[in-house]
Amino acid sequence: MGYIKGYDPDSLRELVDPAECEARLVEISDLRSLPSMLERVWLLKVLDRLDDALVLADEAVRQARMAGTRKDLLRARVLRATVQQYRGAHAAADHELTACVAEAEGQGWVPIAAFAHQHRGRNAFEAGDFDQARESFKRTVFLRREAGADDAALEAALLAVDTVERRRDPVAVNG
Repeated sequence: MGYIKGYDPDSLRELVDPAECEARLVEISDLRSLPSMLERVWLLKVLDRLDDALVLADEAVRQARMAGTRKDLLRARVLRATVQQYRGAHAAADHELTACVAEAEGQGWVPIAAFAHQHRGRNAFEAGDFDQARESFKRTVFLRREAGADDAALEAALLAVDTVERRRDPVAVNG
């Protein structure tokens, strides 16, 4: 998404301009395609309108199941899991993300597997499971390299690994 201005170094959540996100949400509010639904879910999530985001995420998953591809369905499920994460339902988010990782890796869909691992790591990080977060973020780096990701995508994943390392053992990192 072009609305991400960076990542909070403490929470690893996206940094966005709320006014820009609100304007985009209004702009696409009447669109019903799956990509526009997924974008609206993401916008609602980062704007902290989590109840609306979850309802729309469930609808997007249903639409992807009925009319989309398996890849579309995986993307919708990952996004729905991130809404669960933002709502504090870390166990439910991890369950969904673990299933998405397994399917994407099993199918050889490297970019989607990296996307799912990234979000599994962020969920684990927020839940305080730094070992799982580190494992997921390192897998994200590996998969993104395999997929030929650009430097910005790799840098974001490496920043996440570094952040987890600092949280896991602040004494070793800070001296």
